[in-house]
Amino acid sequence: MKARSRYFYLGGFLLLLVVAYFFFRSENKEQDSDIFTTVSQGEFYISVSGTGELKAKNSVKIRAPQGMRPAGIYETTLSDLVPEGTIVSEGQYVGSLDRTEISNKMSTVRSEIEKIETQLEQAKIDTAIEMRALRDQLVNLNFSKKEKMLLVEQNKYEAHSVIRQTELDLEKIERDYSQLEQKYVLKEQQTVAKIREINALLRQNQQKFDTFVELSDEFSISAPTSGMVIYARTWNGKKEPGSRISAWDPVVAELPDLTDMISKTYVNEVDISKVKPGQEVKVKVDAFPEENYSGVVLTVANIGEQLRGYDSKVFEVVIQINESDTIMRPAMTTSNEIITDTFHNVMFVPLECLQTDSLSFVYLKQKGETVKKEVITGLSNDNQIIIEQGIEPGDQVFLSIPKNNTDLRFIPIDPEIKKEILRKQEEAKKEREARSQARRDKIKNIDLPSNSGRGDDGMFIIIE
Repeated sequence: MKARSRYFYLGGFLLLLVVAYFFFRSENKEQDSDIFTTVSQGEFYISVSGTGELKAKNSVKIRAPQGMRPAGIYETTLSDLVPEGTIVSEGQYVGSLDRTEISNKMSTVRSEIEKIETQLEQAKIDTAIEMRALRDQLVNLNFSKKEKMLLVEQNKYEAHSVIRQTELDLEKIERDYSQLEQKYVLKEQQTVAKIREINALLRQNQQKFDTFVELSDEFSISAPTSGMVIYARTWNGKKEPGSRISAWDPVVAELPDLTDMISKTYVNEVDISKVKPGQEVKVKVDAFPEENYSGVVLTVANIGEQLRGYDSKVFEVVIQINESDTIMRPAMTTSNEIITDTFHNVMFVPLECLQTDSLSFVYLKQKGETVKKEVITGLSNDNQIIIEQGIEPGDQVFLSIPKNNTDLRFIPIDPEIKKEILRKQEEAKKEREARSQARRDKIKNIDLPSNSGRGDDGMFIIIE
């Protein structure tokens, strides 16, 4: 009997343990479903990120000859170009342009010159014959005039009618002689003018031919200075052998200054208002992820543009790289983090912690009780937000909304404290704007890139 009673009590105790186990286990599970985080305090960064491309801040541009357009050659083919990245010395061969069109023009002008030379020679021969005939006529008329003068002298004792007829014949010959003399002079002037015109046309074509010869020589490209050859880029890619070179966009390649680099990036129109000249930038080169560089925003475009690969309009931002490194090469991809604002010794929590109704608040674990605590927020970045008032560093706040949250106690901020915090926020905003303006003023003393933008401005070299 005692043994049975002992077994009964033991069984009841075990059953109680099992019930207690499942009860506390379910309670712990309910607690484990809530996710907490600790309020942090320290440095807080607001940044805008963008992928960019390295470029030389300054470069010597190699262009096709300026004489292409005056010569009537508006486009030609780049027949040869040394491999991109080739290190060249001043005067060293870089590439060449196709001479087919200019050779055809030279052949046409050469044929025209030969034709004009033939015309000139024929004009000289024809003129010589005509002038010789006129001179012969003048000689003959002069002889006839002398005969008539002699006849007038002989007939002075003849009848009056005979004398008169002889005088009329003499007058006619004298008139014919005078007219022929005038014709000779006019013919001579006409001949000189014609020869001069043909000679002018010959010189004009000869000059054109000489220009084509000089231009043809300039189709062989040499390096104007020492450096690394980087192919020029257009909207549809690099200019390589086989590419068409336009007289309006004659850049063939560039010789960049690799000691002074920039990164050209594009920022979404949603974030561009945060980006200002003078802001610090953290730069990484994708090819060398272990290397870290610093930079500063030089320019921010005023007008957006729609580019391939972007869903919305973007604005061009040029970043000056502060360091010089031999591993940097034009066209390398960079990851740029533009620091738009920096705050020291501030509290911040993940954005998921912040709840909003008519007021901003967080769910806070306070002395074992879960409460809704009003907070005053500051600026935010992509992941976190500054808390100006309402919680303390080290507090435990909910990342998720707790169960039964409608019955939780709400703790507001004193209105006077709230008013003071908002006033301080306005003052801090003005101070940040003043610092931003000072950074922009400082940037004015930095030389801007000579080859920035999508145009073809900047330093250039004419190929010789």
